[in-house]
Formats: sequence, structure tokens, C-alpha cells
Amino acid sequence: MATKPYVSVVIPTYNHAKLLKKALDSVLAQTFQDWEAIVINNFSTDNTIEVVDSFADRRIKIFNFSNSGVIAASRNHGLREATGDFVAFLDSDDIWYSDKLQKCVEHASAGNQFVCHGELWINSDLTQRQVMYGPASNATYKRLLYRGNCISTSTTFIARSLLSSVDGFDENPEFITTEDYDLWLRLAAKNPRTVFIPEILGEFHRLAESASSSVLRNFNAELAVLKTHFATQPRTILNRLRMRHRYAIAHYGAARQMTTQPVQAIRLFAQAFRLSPLFLKNYLGAMIALCRMITAKKPTDLKKSIKHDDSKPEGLKAK
Repeated sequence: MATKPYVSVVIPTYNHAKLLKKALDSVLAQTFQDWEAIVINNFSTDNTIEVVDSFADRRIKIFNFSNSGVIAASRNHGLREATGDFVAFLDSDDIWYSDKLQKCVEHASAGNQFVCHGELWINSDLTQRQVMYGPASNATYKRLLYRGNCISTSTTFIARSLLSSVDGFDENPEFITTEDYDLWLRLAAKNPRTVFIPEILGEFHRLAESASSSVLRNFNAELAVLKTHFATQPRTILNRLRMRHRYAIAHYGAARQMTTQPVQAIRLFAQAFRLSPLFLKNYLGAMIALCRMITAKKPTDLKKSIKHDDSKPEGLKAK
């Protein structure tokens, strides 16, 4: 009888055959080899199955699973198939460096249940940025809730028993694109032993700049997660102020990404100002967006766009 692996690598994918090969190559290149890779294929129409079969490695398994557009469902299916003591998530368009698992295992062996590390962001124009997540002091439930997410899915290494204790990812369609943030919150509420490795151990590939529709979808999903968790918090005056400030952070984050929609960005910055007037970063962001709007349009066009742009992101309600 085969012994179970120490770590199960869960990889959801859809029509990413070429990128999936690179992701699996990075798993095979790990210095720590006691793993299984579980590919959850959302019935891709490209040669995903052929790519997986080409590795001819019994540790790499593929399961066809229809997630109906909810990636959380694919990840949960991967968790059901996982047999390792720990689970590491890897998106099919990301890769790990060869010592990622080894270093995570070392920290897990020291008693940590939740391990995370930094990653290199590579944009579609090949510009790069090193991103360090954490630290552990920012990964408590209250700080994650009131300050925002500080964790990336492909950088996590988590005890399977811990994931089982919260029943994995929430498959609520309203959470799509922020289902990971909701999971980190629910895991943090369990007060797991957590460590952030201050090293870059993988790459996150941003395939293209986000369209405004994608930004708004993520923004509305973030609002849905916040609303769900805020409903469990005592309605003290301090908490109400914290909630308003956190909503302001969400509006500010969405506005910053609206680089090609300055009018919509200004509306989001204005809402952030109404929610939390003392959120100083919001002022600088609004000034930058206003300058973009002025330089991009003639004065007559500017008046017209402000007058006739009545679009509002979903989820903007009076607080």
C-alpha cells in the first residue's frame, strides 16, 4: 500500500495548458519530493489532459470537474481528493521556485499550521515587483477584517486538518474573486500557528491589466465578504467607525485600479471620502485620477462625461 504524501498540491485550471505545464514543471523541480499534485480540470477545451499525461508521473493526478464558474468549488474538490497532511495551493498560471516546499515544510515541522511567503509579480509588459505578505501580526482575524488582505493563494501552505475545520472555501457566487480572502478570515478566527517566510519563493503572473468590469466585480465581491463578516461583529461605536474605514479602503483600492476610467475612479474616491474623511491616502489617489481625467479630455468633453456618466458600481449603498 502506498504511503500518503506529506503535502497535496491543489491546482485548479481551465484552458491554461501551456501555463499549466510550467506550473507542474515547477512542482517537479522541488527539492522536497514527498508530494502529490491534484489538477482539477474544469473541462478545458485545449490539450490540458495531454499535458498532464505527458508527465507520466503517478504523483500527478487529474480530475475533470465542472465548477460552474466558481473556482472555490474546484479548490474544494481538490481538498476532497487530497491525502497529504498539508495542502499547498498553486494557480495554473503561477510557478514556484525549487526550494518553496522545502522551506514551508521546515516551518510546518516546527509546529506551524499556516505558512506563507513572498512572491514576484510579473506583469504582461514584463515589469516586475517583489511582494512580501504578512507579517503574522497582520494576519489575525481583526486585522485581516479591518485592514485588508495580506495573503496570496499560491503562497500558502496549510494544515489539511485546519482547512477541514472550516469546511474549505465558501462557494457563495457573491464571493467569486475574493473567496480566498473569506477563507483567510475564517482560518484566522481559529488562531492557527502562523508564520510568514520573508523570502520570494514563487511567481505570480499577471496576464493582462484588469478591465474596469473585472475591477468592479472584485470590488463587489470584497463588499460581500465584508458585509458577511461585519454582521458577526458587535455594533459598538468604535467598530462602526472601523467598518466605515474598511469600506473606504475597499473603495480606494478599486478606484486606484480604474486607470482607464477616471470619472468612475473619482466617484469611488468620493465615496471613500464620505465613508472615512481622515483616510489621507484617498486624497492623493483622487488628485492623481483628477489629473488623468483633465489631461485625457478637452474641457467640453470633461463636462459632458461628468454630466452623463450615471453608472454606479453595484453594492454602493448608504452606510
